[in-house]
Amino acid sequence: MPETPQPHAFHRRAEARYRPRCTQGGAVSARTEARLWLAQRVSAALLAVLVLVHLATIVHAVQGGLSAAEILGRTRGSELWLLFYGAFVVSAAIHAPIGMRNVLAEHLGWRGPSLDIALLALAGVLLALGGRAVWGVYA
Repeated sequence: MPETPQPHAFHRRAEARYRPRCTQGGAVSARTEARLWLAQRVSAALLAVLVLVHLATIVHAVQGGLSAAEILGRTRGSELWLLFYGAFVVSAAIHAPIGMRNVLAEHLGWRGPSLDIALLALAGVLLALGGRAVWGVYA
């Protein structure tokens, strides 16, 4: 195995992980990367189920001739819908920033604490705005 980080004129990623130009730069541990990977996969699985239920509910309501006002009338005060859409928002707030982190790191080379802080702020914005929307459906 070559000892240099760029043995064939391009970065070899995991093969050069302990060299100066490795993909993580030492800022994030392998354990943290594994946890982020798992969090994104779990949130994706949950989002898949939630999106299917959401779309099936919309199709059923629209085919039943319900208007938006009638749908909101039925969801108001329902703890079940509060929990359902709350889980939707939390899953999206976990999934999206992790995905954006990977895209920004790969395509723009943006890594390190500033990226993590920016995406933590994005997660906070998603939680705040999504929580407001969920409360609007419930209250």
